[in-house]
Parts: sequence; C-alpha cells; structure tokens
Amino acid sequence: ISGYHMQEAGATLVQELAFTLADGREYVRAALAKGLDVDDFAGRLSFFFAIGMNFFMEAAKLRAARLLWTRIMQEFEPKKPSSLMLRTHCQTSGVSLQEQDPYNNVIRTAYEALSAALGGTQSLHTNALDEAIALPTEFSARIARNTQLILQNETGVTKVVDPLAGSYYVESLTNELAEKAWALIEDVEAMGGMTKAVDAGLPKRLIEEAATRRQAAVDKGEEVIVGVNRFRLEDEAPIDTLEIDNTAVRSSQIKRLEAIRRRRDSAAVTAALARLEEVARTGEGNILDAAVDCARARATVGEISDAMRAVFGNHVAEPKVVRNIYGKAYEGEPELSVLTERLDGVATKLGRKPRVMVAKLGQDGHDRGAKVIASAFSDLGFDVLAGPLFQTPEEAAAMAAAKEVDVIGVSSLAAGHKTLMPQLAEALKTTGGEDIIVVCGGVIPRQDYSYLMDNGVAAVFGPGTNVLDAARTVLDLIEGRRRNQ
Repeated sequence: ISGYHMQEAGATLVQELAFTLADGREYVRAALAKGLDVDDFAGRLSFFFAIGMNFFMEAAKLRAARLLWTRIMQEFEPKKPSSLMLRTHCQTSGVSLQEQDPYNNVIRTAYEALSAALGGTQSLHTNALDEAIALPTEFSARIARNTQLILQNETGVTKVVDPLAGSYYVESLTNELAEKAWALIEDVEAMGGMTKAVDAGLPKRLIEEAATRRQAAVDKGEEVIVGVNRFRLEDEAPIDTLEIDNTAVRSSQIKRLEAIRRRRDSAAVTAALARLEEVARTGEGNILDAAVDCARARATVGEISDAMRAVFGNHVAEPKVVRNIYGKAYEGEPELSVLTERLDGVATKLGRKPRVMVAKLGQDGHDRGAKVIASAFSDLGFDVLAGPLFQTPEEAAAMAAAKEVDVIGVSSLAAGHKTLMPQLAEALKTTGGEDIIVVCGGVIPRQDYSYLMDNGVAAVFGPGTNVLDAARTVLDLIEGRRRNQ
C-alpha cells in the first residue's frame, strides 16, 4: 500500500501519511466485502513510504503511521494482535537527489536511510548517487548497497527497537503528524472514502499544490539545497553514467515477444483471455487469479490489459493546471515583474498569450515536474495546455498542432528521451507543426544534450533548473522564431 509515489509527486508528509492509510482502509473494506475474514489477510498487508530530507519528521511519520493504522484496524474488530500491526518498507527519496555536485547525494541518502531505521522500517531501499542523471552504474549501486550494510552492521541502530522514544521533540512531532493526518483522513471519510476522494480529485489537487509551493520556495532560495541554489560549484567535473541503447533494447524485446507468440498455445491464450474478460464483466470469480492464468498461458501484458479494457474502458484523469500558487509566492518581487512585462510584450506581438504544451511521452508516469512547470508557467502568464500521461509522440504532435501551440515541452524521467524526442520532432513535421519549438527537461545526462539538439530539440532543462530561468529561455526561443519567420 504505497505512499512513496505521493511524496515523490510533491505530497507533504501529512498528506502522504493520511492518503496512504486511507488507501489501506479502503483495501481492507474491499477485502471484507469479498467475504474474507480480517484476520486471514490483515497481517499480510504491508506499506511503502518515501523518506526525504526532513530527518526527524520522517522518523516521526513512521511512528505516527503505526499508531494510526492500529486505530483504523480496531474498527474491523480483529481477533489477532498481529492484525493491528503496520509493517512497512521504505525507500530514500528520488526527488531529493540532485544533478549538481552529485556526490552530495551519497550524504543525502545516508541521512534518509538513518531516519528510516530510527523510525522503525522493516526493510529499506537506498537510491544511488547518480539517479538524478541516469540509471545507476555498478559503482553507484554498490555505494547505495553499502550504505545499508554500514548502517546495519556498524552503527548499532538495529539493536534498539525505538532509539528516539522519549525525546520530547520526536514525541511531539509524532503526535502533531498523527493529529493532522487523522484530520485529513476524516475529510476523506466525509467524502465517502478514498475511492470517491480520488474520483473527486482531492488528493491530486492537494499534492500538486504542495509540489508547486515547494518549487517556489526552492527557486526563491527560501528552502536551501546545497549545490543547487546555494554553495554551487563554479565548475563541475563530469561523472561516469550508465548508457542504455534504447533502440537495441526495444528491438531485443520485440524479438523475444515474437518468439513467445510463436511458441505458445494460441488456443489456451484465447481461452484464458476470454475467462478474464468474463470475470471482469460479471464480477464472478477472482480477477487477479484469472489474470495470473493468462500470464501462465503466456499472454502479454498488453493482451491482458486489453481484455479488461474491453469491459472497464480506460481511466482518464483530466489534466488540470493548479493556479495561484507559484505566482503568489513571488508577489511583489521585481524578478517576476520584469518577466511578466516581457511576457505581455510578446503577447502583444503574437496577438495572444504565448501558448505552451507540457507533455509526458511513453510509459513515464512521473509527472511532478510536468505539473509544476504547467502550474508555474500558467501563473507567469503563459497559456498552458497540459497533455495527458502516456501519449505517443504522434499523439502529442497532433494535439500540439491542433491547438497551435508555440512550444511543446516534454518532461522525461524514464531515460526515453533519445528515442522519443526525435520521434516527436519528426511527427511534428507530418502534422503541420514544423514551426513548433520543442524543448525538454528532467533526468537527462548532459552528454545527451548535443544529441537532442541535433535532433530537433531547441533547449534542454536539467534537474534543478529555476522555473523563472526556464521561462526566460522559452521566451527567447519564441522571440527568436518570430524574427526568423
């Protein structure tokens, strides 16, 4: 029952705690509605939290989680004491990792790992120092692994059940987190539970507002990130990163898929998929069991998804841009006034506001950066179009051309940029959008910048880019295009 992705998307610790436990409560109710006895499954539930840089608050969060989960489980009157217990895995934060001065990330991960251990996590994942730049190398992965081994074997923290117990500060933080999270859980209950809250867009909106608010604090220097907005190095030596040939990987996977389809029993696959669709349609039987049978018959993930899609359709989360968060943080600031005046000048020349589409391509579902950019650019005065998740380059190009945007900005965090960005540039040419400026940002190694520039990308914004700096660059590109037309 995961809260990790919520904090990575920008949730405060109160929001991560509340929404994760509210999810857990919803899952328990669903299992009971299927006729299961609470004591048959409650002890097998486990949670997954993110651990960021707020050291004592993160330890207190895990302590508060156990307290609140026991309170929630008591509602279901279990007989076994173990049914009241919260087990959790934790992972150090990916968002806290920085491209700039990346060896600082070793220190960040170590502090986060210690916080998780002091909070009482049952298991732990430590991120590698280069994950804000690329996939981990063997060198960086070994440091991440050894961070845990040293914590486990050399510090003694595993010899004490709750090392921070009795600290007034930690106990008060635990109590404060528990009270605030419970109030938010009660708000979710008043809406009819987490499923209805998600349908209404409450968690999504609150998390996106929190993410945008934090980005403004970082950009203004109110929240310090060493090596990014303070104590920056003038010159940074490049570090070795892992290079993945996405084209070769894709070709290899397609060949494996074709071989599986040749060897499998087609009749068995068809029968298993038909049963899955029937279970989905009637609600009679266990849909997970039916999906596992499909996998055993060697049906593909796509075929299994299509069988359920035929019944349920696709969930579509309507992209909405959070407003009046980033701009409010800069009210009265000369830097903002200068930028908005310049934006007004560009709008006058265009006859409308500069129009920017923020896109997510491929199977990259990490949209914190995209949502923050969309929200901030909207507050600055751009006309912003937020594209949906999981678009193909062709779909994004068609939308950008139809909406007559000036710039399409792609957020990439899943190492697909060298494949997807050239495809987008080509797709724009075939849809009448060849004049649209293409930019991208996210987890992109610096050594890939020149490749992207040679393949239709006008600017690349790496991790830690100040939003106002990005906005100024986008305006430069729009004005440059007008002069060249």
